Amino acid sequence: MLELKDITKFYGKFCALDGLSLRVEEGALYGFVGPNGAGKTTAIRIMCGILSPDSGSVLLDGAEIRGGDADIRSRIGYVPDSFGVYDELKVSEYMEFFASCYGIDGMESRKRTEKLLDFVGLSDRADFFVDALSRGMKQRLSLARALMHDPDLLILDEPSSGLDPRTRYEFKNILSELSEGGKTIIISSHILSDIAELCTDIGIIDQGSMVMSGRLQEVLRMVTAENPIIIGMESGLSNAVKFLKAEPAVTSMAIKGSEIMINFSGDRRAETELLKRMIGSGLGVRSFSRERSSLESIFMQLTGHGEEKTVDRFDAGEEEP
Repeated sequence: MLELKDITKFYGKFCALDGLSLRVEEGALYGFVGPNGAGKTTAIRIMCGILSPDSGSVLLDGAEIRGGDADIRSRIGYVPDSFGVYDELKVSEYMEFFASCYGIDGMESRKRTEKLLDFVGLSDRADFFVDALSRGMKQRLSLARALMHDPDLLILDEPSSGLDPRTRYEFKNILSELSEGGKTIIISSHILSDIAELCTDIGIIDQGSMVMSGRLQEVLRMVTAENPIIIGMESGLSNAVKFLKAEPAVTSMAIKGSEIMINFSGDRRAETELLKRMIGSGLGVRSFSRERSSLESIFMQLTGHGEEKTVDRFDAGEEEP
């Protein structure tokens, strides 16, 4: 569907994008995340054809967007991170104005306006002035506007920023419905919980480069497989510590209360065998599981703003004698 290949972009001497590459498959709901200043908005404007890269290519179904004809760019709908000023327009006038920009007018314009306002829950606001709308309503109106020409690809830059929890929930439902209807959607957001709930795919950018991308659940599983193991003990904590210290695959250990956290270098099979041996040795194991990763923890590690995610749950201390 959409592919960026080795995109670079400089603002003077500042490198905003440094060889950025990504691929968004048709039908994906793609979360595009990164810390402030990572280059997300620059990348999105390049995806939309608003901004030209200094080098690299942007392809939509194999066709170059940069310098491409209007038909290629018209397949993209864009919801920017700022609404703009349209104080003197009513909601219906706002929609019909943008319809005219795509050559849609007359009865067709009115029909699409009515349908889209109903879809985003703004039918009862058609005669309101745009400036009188709340931020959440303006975001929904921006989405309706971006859908006016029925684009194949919808790109949203921080669509949930500044919205209250209820409005965010409603907005997520709208995006889910669009995704289920076959739209390919790219969302840039710093609200990682929304990305984790919504998206099928993820791309994490830092300092202008992609640091991880893939199917969201596969990324979470991959990182979880490298996480420490948390062992809850019903009894025999001291004996369990001695047992684990003798295991070559246990590279470090921390204790809090009746739980032991170990970094374990073995694979899944070795992990299963370790649990079997602990139980066979009469150790009172209550629970045994890998610390699960979250999108937030992955993000913090990959963008260099956090420490090992499980350590701060434990107070590393001396093993019992």
